[in-house]
Amino acid sequence: MRPGLAVLFCGINPGLYSGATGLHFARPGNRFWPALHAAGFTDRLLAPWEKSELLKCGYGITNLVRRTTATAAELTDDEYRTGRRALARKIRKYSPRWVAILGLGAYRTGFGKPDAKIGRQEEQIGSTGLWVLPNPSGLNANYQLPQLAEMFIELRVAASETSIAMEL
Repeated sequence: MRPGLAVLFCGINPGLYSGATGLHFARPGNRFWPALHAAGFTDRLLAPWEKSELLKCGYGITNLVRRTTATAAELTDDEYRTGRRALARKIRKYSPRWVAILGLGAYRTGFGKPDAKIGRQEEQIGSTGLWVLPNPSGLNANYQLPQLAEMFIELRVAASETSIAMEL
């Protein structure tokens, strides 16, 4: 992370593979990196160990919950709420324009918004807008890469519009 990012992507928590490697979205089959590329956030497909390249593009990565688990189903509601408070502190410190929560259930639980939907949220933290995207884990069969890419594109367009408005 660094100050002034266009988008801070916030995963749920590290899975076992990511926890073992220390890399975000590292498990083969995770669609985060392919979705970023397909949506135009990056000019080429980055590998998890190239997260510094992502920073150069103006994007960062964090997690809502730090604890490593086999699946997010092992997390408690309290961990999600505690993670939301920690995320809010990071947002106030680094001031990204957008935070994208990568998991609808995590957002609903952590932010106390049981009826939230995918996409832009009305809620903000300070001046940072919130966006919810599906969890890109290969375990989430509800969304395939083309659908994920379309949803990521919506965020990229909003982030670029915000960037243009800030320059004016």
